[in-house]
Amino acid sequence: MDFDGEIGGAILLTLQLATVTTLLLLLVGIPLGWWLARTKSRAKEVVGTLVALPLVLPPTVLGFYLLVALGPDGLGGLFGVRTFAFTFEGLVFGSVVFSLPFAVQPIRDAFEAAGERPFEVAATLRASPLDAFLSVGLPLARPGILTGAVLGFAHTVGEFGVVLMIGGNIPGETKVLSIAIFDFVETLRWREAHILSAGMLVFAFAVILTVSVIDRRARRARAGA
Repeated sequence: MDFDGEIGGAILLTLQLATVTTLLLLLVGIPLGWWLARTKSRAKEVVGTLVALPLVLPPTVLGFYLLVALGPDGLGGLFGVRTFAFTFEGLVFGSVVFSLPFAVQPIRDAFEAAGERPFEVAATLRASPLDAFLSVGLPLARPGILTGAVLGFAHTVGEFGVVLMIGGNIPGETKVLSIAIFDFVETLRWREAHILSAGMLVFAFAVILTVSVIDRRARRARAGA
């Protein structure tokens, strides 16, 4: 197998996409998960539903509307460029939208599991809302944040429908692992498809095991608190 060429490029591009997407998911997901866990706003359920939409929406439908949004009449036109579709930047945008619920939900759950008591104590010590968030909320939600990061990264690595719709199949630009496997199957290159698919299977097992370990340790920590 040519790990310095087509396959190596797909692996490297997938890792780059997953890394950038995960960082953006944390930047968006932590404050959003905090807001969803703490707010009393009537818009809470609407926002939560919008975040969770990719869980049930067919990837091709989501990919189609993202393709329209990234075109010249959408974000592309807004930023004065022809299109963000079929670019790495477009893949990042689509990946963040598609993987958002996988990052936000465990973070939200972790903030909710912390309860009100720690923040009430922080308030009696005259901690500002920002201080309470940084010194109390984030440490207590760390297992959920780690889980969200792992799931967001893994979900991005395994994307297919959305990335195919908005990124196509451009080597070095949008051809990620899932697209490469699809290509190998279409061209009857079974050996390459088997090896990459087996690698993805091992990766998926490692992700599930990691999340289970994080969850078990978090349960023990809460039980011992």
